[in-house]
Amino acid sequence: MWILFAFGSALFAGLTAILAKIGIHSTDSNLATALRTVVVLAFSWLLVLLQGSWQGLGQISGRTFAFLILSGLATGASWLCYFRALQLGDVNKVTPIDKSSTLLTMFLAFVFFHEPIGPLKAACIVLIGLGTWLMIQKKPGVQARQTGRGWMFYALASAVFASLTSILGKAGMEHIDSNLGTAIRTIVVLCMAWVVVFMTGRQRELRQIGRKSWIFLILSGFATGASWLCYYRALQLGPASVVVPIDKLSILVTILFSRLVFQEHLSRRAGAGLALIVSGTLLLLV
Repeated sequence: MWILFAFGSALFAGLTAILAKIGIHSTDSNLATALRTVVVLAFSWLLVLLQGSWQGLGQISGRTFAFLILSGLATGASWLCYFRALQLGDVNKVTPIDKSSTLLTMFLAFVFFHEPIGPLKAACIVLIGLGTWLMIQKKPGVQARQTGRGWMFYALASAVFASLTSILGKAGMEHIDSNLGTAIRTIVVLCMAWVVVFMTGRQRELRQIGRKSWIFLILSGFATGASWLCYYRALQLGPASVVVPIDKLSILVTILFSRLVFQEHLSRRAGAGLALIVSGTLLLLV
């Protein structure tokens, strides 16, 4: 059953990137992240109330709370970096870097959870790493659409924090309902996002957000909420070193819609890189 949740997470995560890219086109990325988190929070706590899992609040240990808070902080940092990268760069270049968090997650899962890295898994790591490198290379003779390399810094930071999110989230979800844990983490993300907004003075731009941006930010929030709920249920039931790579298959959904919506084309080199990433991910399921 966990594998179905993992693939569901991938589908909704892929849609999140596209919806968010449209929503943040003319909106500050930090403000957009904070607004989206409000939707995710409402979505996650509604499910907790409907399922009655809120009754487990009093049974959560201090250790579990600590890991949930740390996981929430890592998630908040990852989101802020990811949506800033999306605002600055092309979806089909930002997304592969973000998804490379798989590599660090597998290493951390080996260190902290003693999940083995055999020859096959090592080969998968090489395939995913090489594929990511090929996808972010600029096509010879073509001027990059984005200016500077700031998008790459934010994309790399997003990947690092995303891998920490997975490890901390698994540690915090071991003795708690996954939906309740997700809802608690979202409170942390919400607080962090709005602190950043007020520190940068972006709250004054709320009235300037257009109707289209509001619609797509809300939709991306719902997609994120659905992805989270599937993802942490899968983490609770299955091995992190396999759940995380499946979730990263969302890159297929993202690349497809970036072609349809933004007319972002893949070069042959990038296409080969995408094939390597998908192959390495699927081999992890063997």
